[in-house]
Amino acid sequence: MSLTGQLLQFANASVTTAQGVVQYRRATAPGYTGGVTHVLLHGIGSASGNWLGQLLAASAANAGACDVLAWDAPGYGASDPLSMAHPRATDYASRMWAWLDALSVDPRQTFTLVGHSLGALMAAAATVQAPQRVHRLVLLAPAQGYGNAEPEVRQKRLSDRLAHLAQLGPAGMARKRAPAMLSAQASSEQLALVEQMMAAIDPDGYTQAAQMLSNADLASDLARVACPVTIASGSADTVTPPEGCEALARQIGTPYVSLGAVGHSCALEAAAAVNALLGLSPEHHG
Repeated sequence: MSLTGQLLQFANASVTTAQGVVQYRRATAPGYTGGVTHVLLHGIGSASGNWLGQLLAASAANAGACDVLAWDAPGYGASDPLSMAHPRATDYASRMWAWLDALSVDPRQTFTLVGHSLGALMAAAATVQAPQRVHRLVLLAPAQGYGNAEPEVRQKRLSDRLAHLAQLGPAGMARKRAPAMLSAQASSEQLALVEQMMAAIDPDGYTQAAQMLSNADLASDLARVACPVTIASGSADTVTPPEGCEALARQIGTPYVSLGAVGHSCALEAAAAVNALLGLSPEHHG
């Protein structure tokens, strides 16, 4: 079965929160009723399907104790956009907590929060907002934001990104950009799924996310995080190169894990390594 076919096993669901509708996918180990164990936040050109490898692992017969939630961020899929034109990472974080509250996730039970690329900024901000609810923070190929850059640099980064979208449209941007999300060794099916998700982005939601990226500063949020943090990426990542990820890990004094010779979409291309890192592999459940 193709990857896009496998993704159909995890139907989109939606819930109305105090801040708007959130669409998401969920995978729970057979027979497990112990509560949410992992919450997964995708990047700027992606969607909940980014986490197919983790959803498959969580739903396997030998998965053990896991219940995994993966959202479509505000402005992505059928998730309502944020109300402000220039949102901050804290606005996405607030929507995340509203989503979990709407799903009646027990606020006394902690979980592993995982952010990929732009999702790392959201995840770090969410951990700062409610540190008592996050057991562990895992950042995959994290975008660090341009909040510390000079204003003209921030504006140029934002303008270039949005001009690219306006010129090519989502489908054209996906055709051009999707190969850069993966290594040269990635499969054609992986490339097709990455392109499919990027082609489906809503320009308004993407613009909001780009605005957030231009003003965010991951390191400053991580300085206020007390729970264990792990940073991981692939050595073939040209979007968030490993040197920058390693430097961030050294700066905050946290482990850096190489996921091997994979590209930016590491949760998909290095699913087995990411699953092991997150404790979703069968060997991590006895």
